[in-house]
Parts: sequence; structure tokens; C-alpha cells
Amino acid sequence: MQQSRCFDEMTVADGAIRAVYGKIARWLAATPAETLASRRSQAELLFRRIGITFAVYGEKDAGERLIPFDIIPRVMLRSEWSRIEAGLVQRVKALNLFLADIYGGQDIIRSGKIPADLILRNPQFRPQMAGRRIPHDIYVHIAGIDIVRTGEDDFYVLEDNVRTPSGVSYMLENREVMMRLVPDLFAEHRVAPVENYPDALLASLRSVAPIAAAEEPTIALLTPGRFNSAYYEHSFLADKLGVELVEGRDLLVNDDRVYMRTTQGAKQVDVLYRRIDDDFLDPETFRPDSILGVPGLMRAYLAGNVTLANAVGAGVADDKAIYTYMPEIIEFYLGEKAILKNVPTWRCREPASLRYALDNLAELVVKEVNGSGGYGMLVGPHATKAEREVFAAKLAHDPDNFIAQPTLALSTAPTFFDAGIAPRHVDLRPFVLTGANGVRVVPGGLTRVALIENSLVVNSSQGGGTKDTWIVDDAIFDEAAPWQSQLQNQAG
Repeated sequence: MQQSRCFDEMTVADGAIRAVYGKIARWLAATPAETLASRRSQAELLFRRIGITFAVYGEKDAGERLIPFDIIPRVMLRSEWSRIEAGLVQRVKALNLFLADIYGGQDIIRSGKIPADLILRNPQFRPQMAGRRIPHDIYVHIAGIDIVRTGEDDFYVLEDNVRTPSGVSYMLENREVMMRLVPDLFAEHRVAPVENYPDALLASLRSVAPIAAAEEPTIALLTPGRFNSAYYEHSFLADKLGVELVEGRDLLVNDDRVYMRTTQGAKQVDVLYRRIDDDFLDPETFRPDSILGVPGLMRAYLAGNVTLANAVGAGVADDKAIYTYMPEIIEFYLGEKAILKNVPTWRCREPASLRYALDNLAELVVKEVNGSGGYGMLVGPHATKAEREVFAAKLAHDPDNFIAQPTLALSTAPTFFDAGIAPRHVDLRPFVLTGANGVRVVPGGLTRVALIENSLVVNSSQGGGTKDTWIVDDAIFDEAAPWQSQLQNQAG
């Protein structure tokens, strides 16, 4: 999987500009670095004014941060995107069928395709959901699927995020900022829109309301509160959706129905877009010390009087060990080969894979099966010998908790720094919506960029930044590279 030279999305091996980046190259060649820096500063000012910040857990007195924003968009052809889109739709359909099955007939376990303990002993498996039907058998209403690129036609799914995926607010705000700061460049590319995401999300949520709900179901967004690292996104989305932003203390359960307190009295809630993990949803059912959730919420949920998006128990499909079986899951439920490839993965719970991982730590990326945010992982080639030794001890002590993968040569995209323009590694998180009205994928998604040279960690909590992602029609590009030398001079 490793490559001598990673795939650069703007240039080919001889330095010529790819056609899809031709207009971007022209723009960069004609725009002084001081102007790019000024526009980046304007973007940061806009983000501060609207409050688009996040917090990092474990950092005392760190305050709220801005996610660094890169003014150079990532550009992808519609023909490239169409294949990704088809793969995402296929994958999320299979994930929903998988979750409906493991809480239903468990056919995939009985078939022997997946070890029973990997599901039934999974910390995210919720026995309370066994034998329960939820509206339209949809467990994953909102998914964020992380994708990396390693070649011209090589795209891999890195992770499936189906519990409470975040980042869509940055996708929407990045687009808004780019339309303000570079309107001519934006118009020249005829970029596929993302601003209809809130409307699509609202339609999806309405479509999965309980059968007994009113024609216009009441929807609310449940947040842990302002101290949550993604609170900005929660308030942003509630505003865009035109729904109430509520905390657990704003809700009550009476007669197995959920109500929110309003100035006009209690109002029944039909759909909760929850951004709280299962463990904290209901102190009667899960953690009794939770002050974030709503006592009795699970009773109302299991009675069919409220829909939770995403469904309780969906986190099993977030597990990185389950991820390794996705090609089999897709074939089992859909009878199709996976359109998007998985990254080759060693399950450290298997003795042979554990031996391989321990023998090759210097070349592998090792992750916790339930880890997220770039935490709890080892990037072997960038780790010290001492760090690898410490991680080897963890791996040997609890192999079931880890998977290992090759160090992929993630694609790079041009990124602006004060010193010039340089390639940096990127990934992509598209957002997939599923409702009774079908599956819909926003064109593009959130591109995350590792701002540190040679770093493969793109997470904002680990110092990564973001870019706007432009999906553009193939027909508007012509083959050209006359700006190559100018661009190199500017970057040099």
C-alpha cells in the first residue's frame, strides 16, 4: 500500500497541473501571497464573529479554538465523485440492514460471517434494542464516512461514523466563506451546492417520525450543553433546521411520551436529533449518574412514541473491528461487491494478525477499535522507538481492543502558508442522510487537512485544518498547464 510518491491532487509527477486544478492554478499564479493571507485573515474574522469554534477535552483553560481554514479549495470532478457517491449509498444501506439484523434475526451471526462475540460483547451493543422495531428499520439517519485517496482511481473508506458524526457545520460555513471571499473563482467553477443540506436533513428527520405523529412532526436537537466540544455545531444546525435546541433538563417523559418545556407549556416531541452518546441518554436505562439525558426516554423510544436519530445501538457499526467485515456485510445483505474499498486491516484479536502487528509496528498504524478523534492510535513511521515499545505492551495486553493497518500514502492537496504554497495530506468526510424518502449524499463533504508537514493526522483536535470541497462538472475543464512555472515560482 505504501508508495514512493503520494498522489498529489493538483500536480502529476513531472509537475504539470491536472486539468481539474487548471483554473485554481491560474488564480494562485495571479494572486499575491499577501492577498491570500489577507483573505485567510478575513475568513478567520468571519468565523470568530459567528462563533464557529470548538473545544479540546483535557486542555485546561485552553478556551475555544478556531479550526484552521485553508483558502485553497479541494477540487474533484463529478465523474470521480459519482463513484464515491454510489459507494456511500451502498455502504449506508448495508449498515442499516446489518443493524436491523443484529437487533432482529441475527442472520449474519448464524451464517458465521462475523464472530458472535464481536457483536454481542461489543460495548456499543444495546440488548435493550433486541427484538425491537424502529420506524422504517432505519438506524443510521446521519452518517459521516471518512474517505482517503491514494491514487488516480483509488479511494478507500477509513472509518464509518454513525453514532453522532460531526463536522457538517464546518462544511457549510467553509462554503459560505469561500462564496464571499472568492466569488468570481467560485462562479467560474460552477460548484455543486451543499447549502441545501439542512433542508435535506429536515426532510429526512420528518420522514421517520412515529406513525402517530402529526402531519408536521415536532423535531428538536438534543445537545449535552455548551461545554461540549461540538456545541457550536449543535446550535448552528438547530438554527438552520428551524428546530428547538434542547438539553436533557428541557425535556420530560410522561405516559411514555417526550415533552419539551416551552413558555406555552409542555409540547410533545416526535423526533430527537440527538448529539449525546447512548450511555448518557437515559439514567434509568444506562448510566444512572448521567445529568445530560432524560429519565424515561428509552421507555418512550421503545414504545414507539419518539424517534431518535441516530438510533440507540447504532454504535456497533462504528467499531473498527466491525469495519473490517464491511465487504462481507455488503455482499451478505445486498448481494453486491463493495464499490468503495476498505483499507487492508489486521484484526489483532487474531493471533497471527497480532504477531504481524507486533513485528511491524514501525510500518503500521494501530488504532483502538472504539477510538476516535485521532486519540489512542500509533502512527508507527512517525513514532519514536520508546513510543512503539509502550504501545506494543498495550497491544500485547489487550489485543482485542486494536486493529492495525498499513500506513497509506494519503493524497495531498495544495495548502497556503505564509511562506507559500505546499502540499499537505487530506481526507474527506462526506455526509449521508437516510430517511423514509431514500438516501441522499451531499456533493463533496468536509475536507480535513494535516497542516504539519508529512503528518497523516487530520483531526482538528490534533492540529488539523479544513478546506472547502468543490465538486465540478468534467465538461468545463480543458487540458492545460501553462501556469506551472509561475505557480512553482510563487510557492518557491
